[in-house]
Formats: sequence, C-alpha cells, structure tokens
Amino acid sequence: METTMSITAFQVPSPRSSMLVRRRIATYFVGGVEQIPGLLDALGCLVHDLSVDVRDGVRESTMTCAVLIDAAEVEPLLARLRDLPSVVSSELV
Repeated sequence: METTMSITAFQVPSPRSSMLVRRRIATYFVGGVEQIPGLLDALGCLVHDLSVDVRDGVRESTMTCAVLIDAAEVEPLLARLRDLPSVVSSELV
C-alpha cells in the first residue's frame, strides 16, 4: 500500500509594529506664500487635500492637509513643523 501525503504551507506576514494612519493637520504660519515650500519639505510624506489660506493684511496664514504616515511619526512630524521659524502652531484637526 502506497500513501501519498500532501502538505500545504502558507506564509503569513508578521503583523507590523505600527500601521499607517491618515491624519489632518492644521499649521498656522507667518511670512506668506514664500514659506509654503519649507512647510511642505518639513512634512516629508505624501500629502492629500492640501489647502493654503494666505490673505493680505492678515498676520497668520493657514495650511491644512491630510497625511498618511506611520502612527509613531505623527508627533515627530508636528514637532518638525513647530520647529520652523515661520510656524506659530501646528496641530491635529
């Protein structure tokens, strides 16, 4: 009697230590449109739904956007933005 055995193996990916999250960020800054490239560089990640409000005669401008980043990177991202000389504040919305 001949016995045939079949084994099927599946490779299950290990769970990631953290997952990507979508967060909306509002950043208030001074210095007008000249500051926008530096703000985008400080984000350093994929940006969605970017909106910038710069008005004549208003001291502070606003940049809001959605970002998709690792959950552990949210606070360091906000800290990078807050460290820019032109940024008054940056926060989750």
